Amino acid sequence: MDIQQLYEFCLNKKGVTEHFPFDEDTLVFKVGGKMFCLTSLSEWEKGTPSLNLKCDPERALELRAEYEAIEPGYHMSKVHWNTVRFHGDVSDKMMCELINHSYELVFKSLTKKLQQEIQELEN
Repeated sequence: MDIQQLYEFCLNKKGVTEHFPFDEDTLVFKVGGKMFCLTSLSEWEKGTPSLNLKCDPERALELRAEYEAIEPGYHMSKVHWNTVRFHGDVSDKMMCELINHSYELVFKSLTKKLQQEIQELEN
């Protein structure tokens, strides 16, 4: 997966918007105004890309034990976020599953009204 594929994969999800709330380097994808995926553009340029993804706490621990490329979230809550490094032992398919999991967790945390508004959007 390259940055363009990541960009398209995330933005193809209902209600997703892109932001640079912290600086011009940190690309953040949000659903309903809440973050579900963060990445550093300069790390992509250096060839050492990673994503910060929200994760169920129990699953986060399991994933960290199973994959060397998955660590506690960098500059995030270590309980609820993982940093997933590309070019490690995580396949593109698994990376997509982790992004989907993060999106779903954040989507489910939104109000029912906001969830419905997002579901009614045309992609």
